[in-house]
Amino acid sequence: MDDHLTVGRLAELAGVTVRTLHHYDEIGLVTPSARTAAGYRAYAAADVERLRQVLTYRRLGFGLREVAELISDPRADAVAHLRRQRELLVGQREQAAALIAAIDKELEARAMGIKLTPQEHLEVFGTDKVGGEWAAEARERWGDTDAYQVSQRRTASYTKEDWTRIKAEADAVRDGFAEALRTGLPASGARAMDLAERHRQHISQYFYECGYPMHRGLADMYLADPRFTGHYESAEPGLAQYVHDAFHANADRHQPAG
Repeated sequence: MDDHLTVGRLAELAGVTVRTLHHYDEIGLVTPSARTAAGYRAYAAADVERLRQVLTYRRLGFGLREVAELISDPRADAVAHLRRQRELLVGQREQAAALIAAIDKELEARAMGIKLTPQEHLEVFGTDKVGGEWAAEARERWGDTDAYQVSQRRTASYTKEDWTRIKAEADAVRDGFAEALRTGLPASGARAMDLAERHRQHISQYFYECGYPMHRGLADMYLADPRFTGHYESAEPGLAQYVHDAFHANADRHQPAG
């Protein structure tokens, strides 16, 4: 039975315990097709494929009874299962990306001193997650800078309506970058540099005077800090690097380095 796997070998390959495979056998979920001469379980290729389907559905959050119903569906072959699982995974990925983007916006907002009630946070930024961790970090990193002090004074008077407008403008710039990247426009091209300039002016208008050297520094931070990187990557893969390069190109255009 060289083409069959023992229960121990299958458990090792699948990343589960032998006890789990015994349980699946006992409930009829994944039953080995054969037994060795000594009476041990022996799994054929079809059994291994069934186990893979079971484990995928389990990782998607389905209970054992639901999994049994899904993989026993006479209308679904292996390809149908793969397509269904892919759709479920894509749905989870999109939900996770949306949640990550909402949390990143919350973190960025707190770094800039936003003062809103939890309900207003939910309405403006899409999350009611409350905590002072990021704001405390911002104070620690930049609290003694003029830019931080100016930002604190300006934002202290902003209302919910102000933040809604500011967020919409910032999102429009980020979406513009994402569209430019998707359409293959270079980060050093006119469109990307114009968006970088809009971003710089947006910060100068609402938070603190952001000169080109400081804008370069922001570009480097956005790429180095995974929280800011995630904010851009959730909109388009590779966007953090693209925005970084556009900021630097725009700074070079207006104030050549060196």
